[in-house]
This record gives sequence, structure tokens and C-alpha cells, in this order.
Amino acid sequence: MTTLLSGCGALRLVYGQAPELVYWWLDGYVDFDSTQSEKVRDDLARYAEWHRATQLPDYAQLLVRAQAQVLSPDPITPAGVCRWYQDAFARGAPLIERGLPAATEAVMQFTPENLKHLQRKYEKVNAKFRDEYLQPDPEDRLEAAVDRVVDRTESLYGRIDGPQKERIAKLVAASPFDPEVWFAERQQRQRDTLATLRSLLAAKAPPDQVQAGLRTLVARLQQSPREAYREYDERLKAYNCMVGAEVHNNMTREQRQEAAKRLRGWADDFRAMSAAR
Repeated sequence: MTTLLSGCGALRLVYGQAPELVYWWLDGYVDFDSTQSEKVRDDLARYAEWHRATQLPDYAQLLVRAQAQVLSPDPITPAGVCRWYQDAFARGAPLIERGLPAATEAVMQFTPENLKHLQRKYEKVNAKFRDEYLQPDPEDRLEAAVDRVVDRTESLYGRIDGPQKERIAKLVAASPFDPEVWFAERQQRQRDTLATLRSLLAAKAPPDQVQAGLRTLVARLQQSPREAYREYDERLKAYNCMVGAEVHNNMTREQRQEAAKRLRGWADDFRAMSAAR
């Protein structure tokens, strides 16, 4: 969220253009034809109106609670950070449920050419992933990881100083995060997605079966069916919660006030956008 919302007015600008931006993102993966494009654009417009009316007030309240937490003189615990993660993640459930019927209709109109385009797109994004996360030199890989965490931290708290950056670097260096493991899981999920879509199209499945197949696919994407990866993911989440708590507790009073200011601004944006529907 903090990566998306950086910059004054960025949230309202991006959100106002969200249906079009999401359309072009999706089109980049499956290359809609003219008939598909019209239907997807209409569905995205309706989805955006529903989201604006029903979800934004809740997001505003979530940010108000976060604002109070960052201003509290009490330290944040790793368990507290994990609760925030779980709370935010849970807000994805209604988004999925609302989107599944339209996604079902879209998938039923897919052609073999759409899936070929999707496979080629996966190859392109995987090449980009290798460039950004799998640098051959371990020092370059670590430096890139540290830079990402610093950027995300500064997008909320503002500029951080040298000692704070050094502490973040040590935390990142000790992290169980393994981009090789993540990349292997990512590729497996891509293969799973392609296999599911091909199976549904080949069977000419009716809408209820397509929706059930997509629901199952989403569940597997949210929680890997591979036990080894689930265990790795749990270790990583626990470590990241510890990092989030330590980074916050190491912030100065001024930096926490900056975080609260940004959270307040985003909450105000959500309220204004909801009221403007």
C-alpha cells in the first residue's frame, strides 16, 4: 500500500483511473479482442463503483486505527504487526467474491490465443523478476533487497538516517527470504494457472464449474498446496513481522508523526472518494 500511495494526491489520481489501469494490466496478460474488451471494461467500471461505495469507508477506518498506533508511545510487537497483516489480508475476501462472477464470464470467452499470450507474458515477467531479484553477485542481490526495504520504509516514515539504514541492512541480511524459493513457487503457480484455464476451456465447462475452478485456483494461489513452501512462508512472515516492529520502534518521534500524517491523508482521500460517488 505504501508503495502505491507515495506522493501527494497520488491515491486519488490512481484510484480515479483504476478501471482503465486494471484493464490495460489485464490486457497485457491475455490480449483481449474487441468483444472481450468491451465486456471487461464494463465489468471493471461496475466493480469500481461497488468498491468505491462499499470498501473505501472501511479502508479509511483501518488507516485511522493505524494512525493511532504509530503515534502511540508504546512499542509495537511482532504479534501486533502480524495482526495488522492478517487484518489487511482479510479485506481481500470480499474483493474476490465480488469479482468471481465477472472473472468466470471472462474466462469462458478465452481462446487458445489468449492462453498463448498469457504464457508469453509469464516468460517476460519472469525475466524481469530475475533481473530485479536474482542478481548473480550475492552482494548485488543483497543491496537490491536492502534498497527495496528502505524505499518502502521511507514511503511511510519519510527520510531515514544512516544508522537506521544500517539496521535495516542487517535485518535484511539475516532474513530467511530466498528469492530462488519464491521464484520456483511463482513459476509453479503460473503453471497451475495455465493448466487450470486450459482444462476449463477444453472441457467447455459450464459457468458453475468454471467459477468453482477459479475459486479453487485462487485458494491455491493464496496458500500453496506445497507443504515445504507453506513452512517457508510462515517462517518468512514471522520474521517480517519482527522486522516491521523493530523498524517502527526505531523511528524517531518526528518520523512517526510523518507516518501518522500520511496515514491521515490517505484516510481523508478514501473518505472523499467514497463520498464523491
